[in-house]
Amino acid sequence: MSQSKPCIELTTQGHVGILTMSNPPANTWTKDTLIDLKNKVNELNNNKNIYALVLTGEGEKFFSAGADLNVFASGDKGVAADMSRVFGEAFEALTNFTGVSVAAINGYAMGGGLEVALACDIRIAEEQAQMALPEAKVGLLPCAGGTQNLAWLVGEGWAKRMILCGERLKADKALQIGLVEEVVPQGESFAAALKLANQVSEQSPSSVSACKTLIQKGRHQSMASVLPLERELFVGLFDTQDQQEGVNAFLEKRRANWVNG
Repeated sequence: MSQSKPCIELTTQGHVGILTMSNPPANTWTKDTLIDLKNKVNELNNNKNIYALVLTGEGEKFFSAGADLNVFASGDKGVAADMSRVFGEAFEALTNFTGVSVAAINGYAMGGGLEVALACDIRIAEEQAQMALPEAKVGLLPCAGGTQNLAWLVGEGWAKRMILCGERLKADKALQIGLVEEVVPQGESFAAALKLANQVSEQSPSSVSACKTLIQKGRHQSMASVLPLERELFVGLFDTQDQQEGVNAFLEKRRANWVNG
């Protein structure tokens, strides 16, 4: 008997892990796909040769259309509690990926499809892509970080327009308000995301991990509390081999050979 196709396809290219959401026709989220995403991210975390990941959707039309609403049709609160937990665990695992995550938004990113992009560090969208958090239109709300991550990125006003008013954004507007960092022609998001992810290999993995931790702490801690930690983590890098390798490679005008530790 042949094995079923994985919900999240994982391949690697150099120091980059490539995660492809593969649940046609719209790459929707189910409990299985969410568990698969969490497991694949953890697998990449355990691979010291991986410094970055690219997340994209299979096909040309959808990045991801979000949750499969059939799951919620019964109105079962137990199912809702279970799904919200699994959503949170999966997307928080992505947010906490030790390297750099880049979303290649190759089509519609709706609901949980936008939330997974919001869980990434950087977002690159194709010019035809559209983005929305339309959960309130079906009596739900974004339960996988959407209310928090969107407001953090674009400000309260635009978050309220998208979530409370159901406003859908095209890629150019998403770029204008800071929801995505780059817009590229149709069919080019993956290549652009992979190029950016490959740049990460020029950085010390130890430094990248520490810097990402510090940047994200600024979301929920005061600058005054994070600045001492910034100095502490700086000194802590001197316990790593990467610190000496990086400085000496620069002085010797050669490429650094990172050991991720």
